[in-house]
Amino acid sequence: MLSESLFCLLTEDLLIKILDRVDSDQKSLRLVCKEFLRVESMTRRTIRILRIEFLLGLLQKYCNIEELDLSVCPRINDGVVSILLSHGSVSWTRGVRTLVLSRATGLGYVGLEMLMKACPMLEVVDVSHCWGYGDREASALSCAGRLREVNMDKCLRVSDIGLANVAVGCCRLEKLSLKWCLEISDLGIQLLCKKCLELKFLDVSYLKVTSESLRSIASLLKLEVLVMVGCDLVDDVGLRFLEKGCPLLKAIDVSRCNCVSPSGLLSLISGHEDLEQIGAGYCLYELSVSFINGLKNLKRLSIIRIDGVRVSDFILHIIGTNCKSLVELGLSKCIGVTNMGIIRVVSGCGNLKTLDLTCCRFITDTVISAVSNSCPNLACLKLESCDMVSEIGLYHLGSRCLMLEELDLTDCSGVNDIALKYLSRCSKLVRLKLGLCTNISDIGLAHIACNCSNLTELDLYRCVRIGDDGLAALATGCNKLTMLNLSYCNRMTNTGLKWISNLSELSDLEMRGLSNITSIGIKAVAVGCKRLAHLDLKHCEKIDDSGFWALAFYAQNLQQINMSNCKVSDHVLCLLMGNLKRLQDAKLVYLPNVTIQGLELALRSCCGRIKKVKLQRSLRFSISSEILETIHAKGCKIRWD
Repeated sequence: MLSESLFCLLTEDLLIKILDRVDSDQKSLRLVCKEFLRVESMTRRTIRILRIEFLLGLLQKYCNIEELDLSVCPRINDGVVSILLSHGSVSWTRGVRTLVLSRATGLGYVGLEMLMKACPMLEVVDVSHCWGYGDREASALSCAGRLREVNMDKCLRVSDIGLANVAVGCCRLEKLSLKWCLEISDLGIQLLCKKCLELKFLDVSYLKVTSESLRSIASLLKLEVLVMVGCDLVDDVGLRFLEKGCPLLKAIDVSRCNCVSPSGLLSLISGHEDLEQIGAGYCLYELSVSFINGLKNLKRLSIIRIDGVRVSDFILHIIGTNCKSLVELGLSKCIGVTNMGIIRVVSGCGNLKTLDLTCCRFITDTVISAVSNSCPNLACLKLESCDMVSEIGLYHLGSRCLMLEELDLTDCSGVNDIALKYLSRCSKLVRLKLGLCTNISDIGLAHIACNCSNLTELDLYRCVRIGDDGLAALATGCNKLTMLNLSYCNRMTNTGLKWISNLSELSDLEMRGLSNITSIGIKAVAVGCKRLAHLDLKHCEKIDDSGFWALAFYAQNLQQINMSNCKVSDHVLCLLMGNLKRLQDAKLVYLPNVTIQGLELALRSCCGRIKKVKLQRSLRFSISSEILETIHAKGCKIRWD
């Protein structure tokens, strides 16, 4: 009572300053006293709704929000939006500037249009992965004339007509992403470039556009970033259009554009000396000397990704000589990478923070030593399938690269427990991938757990010598873990899962093929890991109904589950699918104890909420067509395996 009375004496300004300074989550602060609860509700600017039953109450409580995220809230449809906008006060809509509707496949053009019209200050909309969206939904977006950013990735049915509506209605657009909008052609891009002259960012990846689209894009005088990954119909002619256009261009990505050559890229960079980023992965057979020499004119170049290209020591030496300002270099799956080449490039690029050497199989510990000596500020290093790297290289890495946050050692057979001991000196590690490192054991994992307390993501896929003792060390030392892959770590038992249940922040857990895991372990995880959102149990054949029953009642935040090849019954499957109110993606391939009738009931129980479901291909004509059509109409994408 004393603390509450003291807070009552403080002004709102002072309470707000306290809230800003206290290093704690908002939920904890709300529980301190009524004053904090009141001020927090007044000052909160962003909200992410997880459950639809709380939607109306939360929007009425937080009436000053600027960003509303409904991407993980199930059952968002036109009817729900109608209720929200007609029920009492709708003051929450007045200040909303950002609306996230990614994967809201149940929301149609009617509800979308109502939202656009109800939010007069709206500037940013994300409808990515709404795969059923077409021209009517695009037309609804055009009702928000103040829009500056729109993400329409994988809106598969949007055509030139829909894009034209957006371009005409939202002429202030500065950022637009159209990745995988396969119905859009040169005509749509042409009209977009005529109407939206303020565009600074444009992503047309995987569109069936030609070089004629680049002629139109070249007229965008304010464009800074152009992403066109996988545009197979674009060639050097298009890049030459860009040479004299887009004077403010800073970043270009032509990865997987198979008709582009080094000469076309050279013409592009010759007209843009302020370029900062170049992406040209998997589109060139090899790099020409003239192209690499042209890079020396790009004084601000900081990122270059040339994955999958044939290189030589000489080429890498020129990059190291000409590109002193590089902070990121991508050489994933490049052919011809040797120790000498990497030593030369890092000796000239001492500011590197990210280096991708994935599948550069001929590099050895000599390279890791050179990288450690030349790049002390390295934050991300990817060495997947570099199996000649051993504890000697990681000794140097752990001694000198103390700023390292991300390391990928997947399929590096030379990594052992001693290597992990040296690596554990990198105490700032956040993401660590050790999949297929079959020579590491609980001892090495204990070294990581003891010193790397900031670790949030750990991949132990098929680390067959990892067992319960290693998981015990993880649960004790790495309590910030949010993502953990334990697939095919068959030494693990229910005891290990009981340790995992202590990881209260865990949201993503992969446990494929764990032959010793039973329902006892799954229940422990379901009870302890309240934030669990993604769970993969494929081929966990000893888990029975009691384990899935526990998930149905305790894992209420699950959004995605893979229970293919699991022994669940009709009754419990129906219970699980109906009871998990946030479930949006389910993989249900080959469930030997489930009948057609049971599967149909389970699909009915989640209809209107589920967004993706994977089913056994052989059942395609056995399941009622009426059920399949119904869940599809409700926004669910059905995949057949």
